[in-house]
Amino acid sequence: MKTSALSFCLLALAMASVQAQPTKRYDLVIKNGHVIDAKNNINEVRDVAIAAGKIASVEKNIDPTLATKIVDARGLYVTPGLVDIHVHVYAGTGQKALTGDQSVYPDGFSFRACTTTMVDAGTSGARNFEDFRQRVIDRAKTRVFAFINIVGLGMGGGKIEQDTSDMDSKAAAEMARKHLDVVVGFKTAHYAAGDWTAIDRLLEAGKVTNLPVMIDFGIIKPERPHDELYLKKLRPGDIYTHMYRKFDPTIDDNGKVRPYLFEAKKRGVIFDVGHGAGSLVWRYAVPAMKQGFSPDSISTDLHTGSMNSGMKDIVNVMSKFLNLGMPLQEVIQKSTWNPAKEIHREKFGHLSVGAVADVAVFRLERGEFGFVDSDGFTMKGSQRLQCEMTLLDGKVMFDQNGRNSQPWEKARQQGK
Repeated sequence: MKTSALSFCLLALAMASVQAQPTKRYDLVIKNGHVIDAKNNINEVRDVAIAAGKIASVEKNIDPTLATKIVDARGLYVTPGLVDIHVHVYAGTGQKALTGDQSVYPDGFSFRACTTTMVDAGTSGARNFEDFRQRVIDRAKTRVFAFINIVGLGMGGGKIEQDTSDMDSKAAAEMARKHLDVVVGFKTAHYAAGDWTAIDRLLEAGKVTNLPVMIDFGIIKPERPHDELYLKKLRPGDIYTHMYRKFDPTIDDNGKVRPYLFEAKKRGVIFDVGHGAGSLVWRYAVPAMKQGFSPDSISTDLHTGSMNSGMKDIVNVMSKFLNLGMPLQEVIQKSTWNPAKEIHREKFGHLSVGAVADVAVFRLERGEFGFVDSDGFTMKGSQRLQCEMTLLDGKVMFDQNGRNSQPWEKARQQGK
């Protein structure tokens, strides 16, 4: 009897101990970080809790005992995962063009730059989009969307991109409708002729599908005036990328931003950075920013040429705008919530409760840094963002300093 009573008491104590321990409500809580979330107007120190791949709570103090794992982000910034709406990721075809060797695989360049969503900017067209989808989009861990090029063969370079007989609005629209889960609009780029064929056929596809278009205006010609594009052709919600490229007449002879650009902004035309290897020069960006002509979205134009030159990655481009005087909260907004809205994917780019847990953690460094433009000229800066951690759907995909990992000594103690 004594043995049975003792056993009963021990069992009761064990059950009470189990009942006393709080239920683990969250898989992960990121504590003590400065949260910046433009959609929800948050710009202060808060904790972010994640459960089942979703944002479960964003509060000033979440009980750490409710979480299976804690990541301490003290002194760091916690934001939505970055949304880069201008990349080229149609790799692996063997072609010596953006539709091949000049593109990069998304997973190799997304997470390490705090990016969870990428948008391919028209590398493929209606004739090769499905190859791009099965080759890259459906295999990537990175969330990848796409603009379809108005040229059927996409960015194959040279004569391919000038072939108006392959600019088929109907075919582009049909392909978009077939893949609306990943297609966000249409793109034209590099067109060199002095007519509106590429623009007009692009806009036809956009109008019949009610999708936005993205414009790389190609070579500026007097037969198709720059201001006419903005004031007569583009619709509200259409995107002009490469807004600080040296080929455009952005700045007049007196160093002033041309008034029709501000008028276009008022009309609802979206201006995107699209840095690339040749599309951001300080002699335009510096005076334009001082005069209030700033981007609606910050993007990279990522490809093999840009990643090894002045652009580097989206975090470096964001740092450039910090040093041009853009407040950090605005830099984050234009790299997360704004681009998500521009591609009509409002599920992303924010930390609302119930949203997918795409999260970025940054360190803001102070010091002496140099930032190179597309012409190879340097601007000095005093602050620089660095990516510390990236989570996609609540899963840690990149962890610069092992904040999500246990010390190796603990593994040794556990006999692992």
